[in-house]
Amino acid sequence: MSTLMFLFFQLCVLSYALLGGVFLAFSDFIMRALGKTGGVAGAETMQLINREVFRWVFMSLFLGMAAASAIVALYGAFNLDSPVGTTALLAGLIYLVGCFAVTVFFNVPMNEALAEMDTSSEQTLVYWTDVYLPRWTRWNTVRACACAVSSVLLLMALLAMANAGIP
Repeated sequence: MSTLMFLFFQLCVLSYALLGGVFLAFSDFIMRALGKTGGVAGAETMQLINREVFRWVFMSLFLGMAAASAIVALYGAFNLDSPVGTTALLAGLIYLVGCFAVTVFFNVPMNEALAEMDTSSEQTLVYWTDVYLPRWTRWNTVRACACAVSSVLLLMALLAMANAGIP
């Protein structure tokens, strides 16, 4: 493995951990606090958050890690005979499935549905409390866990590389 790939893996470990921290904060206390705002104030706030998330820092990190995870997984797939291959493959795939795909197929559709709702409607309050809060938070927790597991697996790969004298 080249020094460049070794550094790339280190950057990925840090990025997985940063994204996992953002998702963990939402699952642990932000969504709970929004749920306690009463009425649809939480839904209104989440609509604002969902518009603001498209800033370049978070989206660059989130989308960039999808591409980086594909590279990590491909590296692992082509190096299954090394001590690093399997853990790298798993790290990349877990992020792609457990974070990126979950976001695309579960969290984003709920965000889009909420964005279209009139917050003065009783239907919005029912959707917010009975559907959005529990489901979105559950899937968000999956994303946090996937990022944490990917970070740990890639860190294990880096340790194996260091123990083997790689790079």
